[in-house]
Amino acid sequence: MLRFFKLFALGCVAMALLTSPAMAQDTEGDEAGVSAEANTALISFSGAFGVAITVIGAAFGIAKLAAAALESMARQPEVAGSIQTAMIIAAALIEGFTFYALFICSTKP
Repeated sequence: MLRFFKLFALGCVAMALLTSPAMAQDTEGDEAGVSAEANTALISFSGAFGVAITVIGAAFGIAKLAAAALESMARQPEVAGSIQTAMIIAAALIEGFTFYALFICSTKP
């Protein structure tokens, strides 16, 4: 499973490096014959890819948070209330950062 995440992270880094040249393209096209529609499609794809990475990361983070909180509540039921409060606050912070990233990724050029 860890190998999958390493490969996934490497793919994300490669995609992030490839979106930089797409953002540098002219909107009227370039000398190689690439039309303005193709450049806009590359930029739109990078935004959609950013949204997908953001949602996957947030889901993974909240799942790990909930799993750790439930495990600690099962081990010490007397502090379940404080653990639940801390879990809700942390999940709200993760969702806040996620909504901010989704807003940034979904803005049109």
